[in-house]
Amino acid sequence: MFIIPKAYNKDFALETAIAHLVSIDPRFTQLTTMHPCEMFSEHNLESPVDPFESLGSSIISQQISGAAARSIKRKFLALFNGESEGESDHTELEDLKKRFPTPGEVLRKDVATLRTVGFSQRKAEYMLDLASKFHSGEINPHGLLTLPDDEIVELLTKVRGLGVWSAEMFLIFGLKRPDVFSTGDLGVQRGMAQWYGKNIALAKGKKGKFKYMSEAEMIERSDAFRPYRTLFTWYMWRAGDVILAFDGDA
Repeated sequence: MFIIPKAYNKDFALETAIAHLVSIDPRFTQLTTMHPCEMFSEHNLESPVDPFESLGSSIISQQISGAAARSIKRKFLALFNGESEGESDHTELEDLKKRFPTPGEVLRKDVATLRTVGFSQRKAEYMLDLASKFHSGEINPHGLLTLPDDEIVELLTKVRGLGVWSAEMFLIFGLKRPDVFSTGDLGVQRGMAQWYGKNIALAKGKKGKFKYMSEAEMIERSDAFRPYRTLFTWYMWRAGDVILAFDGDA
């Protein structure tokens, strides 16, 4: 585990970022007041980050419910902590969080063993591929601090099972990069559609990736919020929770 130094985020101040959002769209005054963004608090900016755990947890949770992901992660962690299956079922996830295995420990397990915790064949292979790339140094945890966002996305998407969206979520929640915008996130797309006055009910039954708002419009709208698009993204996830009166598009 390593800590992102405060100096790395020295050019970021939450108050400045919020002021920028408000200057572009005054409706953010209400939204930011109702939903304080703890992710960019000073405490969280200095909190420990283990990239292998973060990305490994992402693989675990792919395409399954939250409850299923928590159950599988408990069993996965128990596999490396000398606990029986029965014990793992009654262990709080937070109690085991600090004992996430190292890449080397994961590599000492085979696919068959990993499948005993609930992994599919493919997901077990994904976890081993991630561990291999960390163990070999192809992914250097400390090097992630200095790489540009686009290079991190390129590096991480070489791992089987990690796509652009997974890499973007790691940039946002793991490294807390300030200017990340995910056009591929359906929640962001839906929130933006609501925020900009679109009738999302019309999207019901539509097929395709961008059924609420086109990718081009998402990019055009978000560009105004550079260099704080991560904060804009975070608030678009919450836009649907707030009913605001506004006239037409902002």
